[in-house]
Amino acid sequence: MNASTATSRAEPESASPVKAVSVISTGTVRIHPEHPYGTRQPLYWWLLTSRRWTPPRPINVYVIEHANGLILFDTGQDRASVTDRTYFPGGATGYLYRRLALFDVGADDTLTAQLAGLGYAPADVDTAIVSHLHVDHIGGLRELTGSKLLVSAAEWAELDKAGPELRGFLRSHIRVPGLAWHQVTPEPTDDPALAPFTEALDVMGDGSLTLLPTPGHTAGSMSLLIRRTARPPLLLVGDLTYGAELLQSGRLPGVGSRRHLAESTRKILALQQKLPGLVVLPAHDPTAAQRLLDS
Repeated sequence: MNASTATSRAEPESASPVKAVSVISTGTVRIHPEHPYGTRQPLYWWLLTSRRWTPPRPINVYVIEHANGLILFDTGQDRASVTDRTYFPGGATGYLYRRLALFDVGADDTLTAQLAGLGYAPADVDTAIVSHLHVDHIGGLRELTGSKLLVSAAEWAELDKAGPELRGFLRSHIRVPGLAWHQVTPEPTDDPALAPFTEALDVMGDGSLTLLPTPGHTAGSMSLLIRRTARPPLLLVGDLTYGAELLQSGRLPGVGSRRHLAESTRKILALQQKLPGLVVLPAHDPTAAQRLLDS
């Protein structure tokens, strides 16, 4: 296993329905510092003018071994994105994608190969939850033709708006024949442990996996709260932040709606007060594997 792989496992005698949570990495990505650390400059200005790149950051996929099935949170980056010249759009749109991120996805970084390191195959995946539909979260979709795919209805609606490719949504890699997409919408909740969130979705019906709406990076971005017996709770936040320490300080990333990013960040920081020990795990946080292992 690579350095970005880690597993937090329940005690053998534990009654927790969550038996283990693992993080695997489907390659790495380098982005401009303005992307994770934020900037007051307009998006297209820094995207086109920045000459600096961050060190490689992991492209994390979280694997949840639940008593009732194997669950993924996000599906990573497709190796075809670095081997197939037609994967991204051409012209000016394709140039913007090349300016946004530099991917490195090796033959051993595919979702199939990474799952094999945990003793699983894509056919073992019952459900894959997609935090949002950007390219580095939907890369394993073609390997999951037998899985139930969950995405927020608000996120799916973005595909039918004008210019989805310019907003990071590659419809040709999302609306793939044979995939079992299910659009979900959070429901009203009065669970005091989830405050200030007033909407949520209980994925398994036992309170162990709860989807929370955290718009900002995209309109329909979702986070997944994992509640475990005798272990700290985990919160998988996708691209709401690029580092747990950045979220803690209230520092907003440079891609998305600042107003919605700020509101979702405020809610998660408040949630931490309700759930002591909550471990926040972003999709591209280099410290995520170690912090999961420590949990």
